[in-house]
Amino acid sequence: MTQSLAAILLILLINALTFCVFWWDKDAARKGRWRVPESRLLWLALIGGSPGAVLAQRLLRHKTRKEPFRTQLMLICALHLVGLVAGLSAPFWAPMAFAAMSLAL
Repeated sequence: MTQSLAAILLILLINALTFCVFWWDKDAARKGRWRVPESRLLWLALIGGSPGAVLAQRLLRHKTRKEPFRTQLMLICALHLVGLVAGLSAPFWAPMAFAAMSLAL
């Protein structure tokens, strides 16, 4: 298995896990049982599960109006989007950045 495939599978697994934990929390909320702490839901989003978190939030209508949770989740998504764009565009800007750093030293 290549490194890229392993990374994709890991991201998919984290997102599936995040979606399931949101689902579990929604079910617990309906039944008045023990809830998953918001910090854990946000942590799962932060480690790569933000697409699964947003999908669960929309499909399950879970924590859609809860502040500051909603804002924190959107900030995590923005952080991931910036990282994705930076990572995908690195072949274009990284050589120039490394050259500029070497000149500065």
